[in-house]
Amino acid sequence: MTDYELKIEDEPRREDVALLDERLYEFNGWTWGGTGFVQAIWVDRRLRGHGLGSRLIAAAEAEAVRRGCHQMHLDTHGYQAPAFYRRLGYEAIGELPSWPRDKDARIFFRKRLAEPASPRPS
Repeated sequence: MTDYELKIEDEPRREDVALLDERLYEFNGWTWGGTGFVQAIWVDRRLRGHGLGSRLIAAAEAEAVRRGCHQMHLDTHGYQAPAFYRRLGYEAIGELPSWPRDKDARIFFRKRLAEPASPRPS
């Protein structure tokens, strides 16, 4: 076995992070094991409250169903958008307290997706 030097970086180069993301995407895509995953969503403050975030999530869910997924997964922080995801039918399935600070929490959500309609016998 070859010896490899391991290096922990506080501020990795953008191109290194992009390469890792690309390799993970090649292996997993944004869906894996019947689960769609929303890694990041952001709507400019001036455009919030007009349904754009809901439309973005709905589009991700539709794509996940198209890929054969039966559920969605995402996470957010308590100070970000947990109420938004609950309104869209997501249920909190776990929490990492004190993340990243004492009064914060990282909240993990899941939403069951509608099973694709099976063709009716004629």
